[in-house]
Amino acid sequence: MKIALCALNGSWSHTNLAIRCLRAPLVREGFEVVLCEHTLRDRTAHIIEGLAGECADVYGFSCYIWNIVPLLDIAHALHQIRPHAKIILGGPEVSFATERFATLDYIDAIVCGEGEEAMLEICQKIAQNQSFSRIISKNPLPYMRNEGILYQNGEHTGEILYYESSRGCPFRCAYCLSSTDTHPRYKTVEQTIDDLKAFERLDGGCKIIKFVDRTFNFNIDRANQIWRALLSDTFSKHYHFEVCATLLNEESFEIFAQFPKGKIQLEIGLQSTHIPTLEASARHLSPEKTIATAKRIFEMGNIHVHLDLIAGLPYETYTRFAQSFDDAYGSCHMLQLGFLKLLHGTALREHKAQYGYAFLQKWAFRTYPVVSHATHDLTSPLLGGAGHLHSHPRPSPLATHIPAGCVSLFAPICKRGIACFRRRVARDASRGFPRGRAQSPPSFSVIFVFDYIFDDKHI
Repeated sequence: MKIALCALNGSWSHTNLAIRCLRAPLVREGFEVVLCEHTLRDRTAHIIEGLAGECADVYGFSCYIWNIVPLLDIAHALHQIRPHAKIILGGPEVSFATERFATLDYIDAIVCGEGEEAMLEICQKIAQNQSFSRIISKNPLPYMRNEGILYQNGEHTGEILYYESSRGCPFRCAYCLSSTDTHPRYKTVEQTIDDLKAFERLDGGCKIIKFVDRTFNFNIDRANQIWRALLSDTFSKHYHFEVCATLLNEESFEIFAQFPKGKIQLEIGLQSTHIPTLEASARHLSPEKTIATAKRIFEMGNIHVHLDLIAGLPYETYTRFAQSFDDAYGSCHMLQLGFLKLLHGTALREHKAQYGYAFLQKWAFRTYPVVSHATHDLTSPLLGGAGHLHSHPRPSPLATHIPAGCVSLFAPICKRGIACFRRRVARDASRGFPRGRAQSPPSFSVIFVFDYIFDDKHI
């Protein structure tokens, strides 16, 4: 029996790790498995033609908030072309509020939660002509699978590959789906290091290994051991980690100081500096300590620091969000401003009425010109003479799909960012720097990520 595992990625540079997780146990049980990866920019007809051409018995789709709308259209068309093939949906966007898909007669099954065991069970029943539940959910395994790096030589991959050394997160952030799995499971230090060595043997030109662990350093001793191992010249890639700044310790800083410039990148979630906002979001972390830690690493000069803010969290007005921007400015190389997504399964989605949220019920795929990086040319009259925003030659793929109406949210936040640059100009002028350009942190960027539309009073 042939199984096609299908992904619709945000960009050509991305690969889908989820379908590779599903592939491993299916192949081990003797199924023929093909991976079908496309991007949001591919023509729908081309995607459907390619999937139908695989002549698979089962098609499994990896569903996220940003690809669910086109994936359903593709699945519907595929059902008409291959009516006897089974179509299965899985992924975070279909794991909660599954009643949304109850009337879709072209969907044969929905996998909720972790999919390896569930997908295997469904495929085995299909192969044996047995009946199966339309909605299937398995409890998470109490341990972390050790399937290796999941990528294979000969596969088409980009420069960025993804790696999972742990699942789950100890925190319960109200906007995050990882809050539904608060018991982290992880590979041992030895298993993780062996996997990172396997990436070194992989062909295809991979340059960046991005850990998808929600909080890589939830176990700081384990994290420090892995980071210390990466100091070796054996490991030649660039490594991206999402970390909790307040969990880092002095040993972490001692290790960080030894890394050659650019070898590792740290992404740190700040989200807001407004205490009522953090409390409503169930983030019981000190924003002052987070910023101080980010700045300490940033000032080392050898580690790229990426700091996240979320616009639209409870109790944070435009003015208060601007204060969070000001607080974070200058403590990182890249400040990413993302708009809140009210995900099914999260506490904020459940309590949306309490906070008076107004938002799109479906993801909008209307594409607009994107300004992804704020630069420091202060000679343009754009935004009332405050500054000039240049389009980056390769905008962040996260910022390529903007719903109608977001420009009204964009301008005030941009103006606040430009105001920061103007203050820096005044300061730098007194130090003898050319007045035409602000002296910002090296390679400092501001990335705006547009997702949902919100009521004015909540942003």
